[in-house]
Amino acid sequence: MTKIGYARVSTDDQDNSIQVEALTKVGCSIIREEKASGTSTKGRPELAAILDFIRDGDTLVVTRIDRLARSIADLQNIVVKLKSRGAKLQATEQPIDTSTAAGKAFLDMLGVFAEFETNLRRERQLEGIAKAKAAGAYKGRRPSIDPVAVRKLRDNGVGPADIARKLKIARASVYRLLG
Repeated sequence: MTKIGYARVSTDDQDNSIQVEALTKVGCSIIREEKASGTSTKGRPELAAILDFIRDGDTLVVTRIDRLARSIADLQNIVVKLKSRGAKLQATEQPIDTSTAAGKAFLDMLGVFAEFETNLRRERQLEGIAKAKAAGAYKGRRPSIDPVAVRKLRDNGVGPADIARKLKIARASVYRLLG
């Protein structure tokens, strides 16, 4: 019956010491920390480690659900994995305890709002990019493929696989450009 804490912040310049302190106060004997985006569970080795070693009767504790997941799909996958291992989920700042019906319902509602917030942020970013493009201030990222170099190599009789190797790009990109 171990309480395992998980603390996450999104960027390197953020500090998760407040989360760690809160997790310590509620009795977490193990606390895993990481600095990674919460928009996906990919690229979060500490969370993966917890989900791999958590056992029957253990509890994963977070301060808030948005520290764990920002999409309802990721949140549900985490909860399903915990349940399959006989573990539960609790949040210190929200009335979430997956061992109760009310806790499960509140968890689902918070997951919906976290995903909604992420979608709103994405929409605002796209609006800002569109506005910057209209003003001529946004050019996007530089192309990683030089179409002139690809065509020149092809015109010199070099095959697509060799073009890809020489320019260190995917062969499919060569075909797409020449197609």
